[in-house]
Formats: sequence, structure tokens, C-alpha cells
Amino acid sequence: MNELRMPSFGADMEDAEFVRWEVQPGQAVKRGVIACVVETQKGAIDVELWHDGTVARLMAEPGQRIPVGHVLALVAAEGEDWRAVAEQGAVAPAPAAVPASSSVSTTPAMPATSQSPASSSPRASPAARKRAAELGVDLSALAGDSPISLADVERAAARRRPTPADGMRQAIAAAMSHSKREIPHYYLGAQIEVEAALRWLEAFNAQRPLAERVLFAALALRALALALLEAPSLNGRYIDGRFEPSTAVHIGVVTAMRGGGLIVPTVHGVHVRTLPALMQALRDALSRARSAQLRSSDLADSTITFTNLGDLGCDAVYGVIYPPQVAIVGLGRVAVRPVVRDGTVVAARTVHASLAGDHRVSDGMVGARFLGALAEHLAHPEAL
Repeated sequence: MNELRMPSFGADMEDAEFVRWEVQPGQAVKRGVIACVVETQKGAIDVELWHDGTVARLMAEPGQRIPVGHVLALVAAEGEDWRAVAEQGAVAPAPAAVPASSSVSTTPAMPATSQSPASSSPRASPAARKRAAELGVDLSALAGDSPISLADVERAAARRRPTPADGMRQAIAAAMSHSKREIPHYYLGAQIEVEAALRWLEAFNAQRPLAERVLFAALALRALALALLEAPSLNGRYIDGRFEPSTAVHIGVVTAMRGGGLIVPTVHGVHVRTLPALMQALRDALSRARSAQLRSSDLADSTITFTNLGDLGCDAVYGVIYPPQVAIVGLGRVAVRPVVRDGTVVAARTVHASLAGDHRVSDGMVGARFLGALAEHLAHPEAL
């Protein structure tokens, strides 16, 4: 038997509102299947299953606020009788449903044992579904005798106070306030020449279809991951008073939302992906983030954060560490600047790279070596 629990999508998250189930008891499922949708200050998130098996028991109902780590469902492992699993030992019931304006539950709720397909998938036009995803509107709250229209979604969004952007801004403020209060930051910056990297990338892309071309951001992520393997004290999490290094590099990429605010989807396994595969993973993660269709795995396990404001004309960016991580890397605008080669000043494309590190785990010497390794990897793009 396996348990599906409410995941955490950030150090500042304590709970989330349960929206709807996408599975039902007796349904055979595979790892990665969307089990349910929850609403956080970051928007609606699809929660994925982590094991193959058969759904045995659903433990949450729409409207409940579920604490992080609380059991949402029981899933029978392959070979187990799901009905027997559903009847096994008592599991603490989820908190009771509460109004949107309240954060306190006073009445216990009985665990859910079934869910009808109709209630988990309200009827709505394609345009209404798309707009609801953009605005963070819960379609199940609008369900009625007639299909939900685009106008219904717009009216529901206009009635909501505060707006999703307000909630996201509060979440960002809470996380960053905690970071600056608890983490002793140090900052380093370096101007890195990327002329060789960009010329190599231009030649690489010339041989590929337009839809499969690799952006400099993917090349930078790959170089960043390889540099982190040489600076393990920057890659991991600081939890319960101690640092837990990660042998894998999972990079959270800061992404601006269309409706305002920021989200940080994770690109997993950057250190082992080829450039084309990395570009596709980056493109997929950013697409889901910007269309408000994030999965729980998109917000899980990041070991460091990457922010890039170069497209907006910013020469440099110095980020705030996102706890429980211990570092954040930033890139500014790629521009032609004077550089010195063999005693001669020449024009070349460069980028300003920055690092904010956690002084509880590393120091400026480690950070400087990391930036040096990043520059070295970008100077040899053919090895990436």
C-alpha cells in the first residue's frame, strides 16, 4: 500500500485548499498520472501519483484545507486487493471544509470514499476551461445544469477578492522575508565572455529545424549544472539545522506569470540531459507555468534557483535565496562589451553572472570557484 500525501510547494507553504479528484476508487493508475487538483497561493496545481497501482480510498473532499504531509489517498500496490486496502486501518480524516474567507476549521470531516466522474470534471466550453486556467478560477464551483461559458468564468474572476496575483505576491513576500531574516547571504558577480559559446550555439542551431533550436538559456543551465558538480556545497537544501547536499542538479527557473507574480518550475536532472533534451524540458516547464497548468513535480525537489532578466535589458541581477535552498544564480543581458585578449582590447559578447550564497554552508572562496567553473564551461561549449 502506498499513500498520496499533500506535497509542499515551498518553505512558506503550510496547507492548500483541495479542489477536486481526477481519479476514483478502483481505477488502475501509473506513476505520473494526475490524481487531484489543489489550490495554493501560487495557483491551481495538479498533484501527481508517485506509484503504479490501483486507487483504493480517497481521503479529501473539495473545499477542505489540507496540511502539508496529510494523507490524501491510499493506493494499492500492484498485486494488492484495492478493496482490502480501502478497509485497512483508520487514517486520520482530513480537516473540514472551510469558507474561502476562513483559515480555521472547527468541525471534523468524514473521509471521502468515492467521487463521481461528473463532479470531478464539470462541463465547460474549451474557451472557458482555458480562461479559467489563466485566471485561476475553480470550474467545479461554477458547475450547474448548463455547460460553463466563457462569460461565467469572467464573472467569477471579477467577483474574487483578493485576486490570485495578490495571493501570489503575499506568498513571494513571505518566502523572501523568511530568506532575508534567516539566511546570511553573501553576493559575488563576474563578467563572463560568451562569444565562443554563442558562436558554437549558432552553428549548432543552423543544422536543426526552427522548432528544435536551443536557446542560450538552456546552454547556460547545462554549464551551471556542470559547475555545481564541482561546488556541491551550493547544490542542495538546508533543513532542520543542517545542509543536505544533492548528487543531482534540479534547477528552479524563475518565471514571470502573465497575470503578474512569479513561479519557479523545476527542470530536473539538468546534469544528465543532452542540450536538445534540456531545451525541451525547459520549454515544457515554462509553458505549463505560463498557462497555469503546473504539476506537483514541477514545483518539487529543486536544489538551486536560476533567474535571468537579460531579456528585459537588465545588465545584472542579484537574487534572494529561496529556502530551503542555499544558493541562487542570476544572469543579466548578453551584450557586446570590451574585453582583453592577449593584451589587446576587442569587442565580444559577455554576460554578467551573479551568485547569492548561504554563509551557513559555503563562503566567498567556494562561490568564486563556482563562477570560475561556470565561465570555463561556457568557454568550451562543445563539451556541454
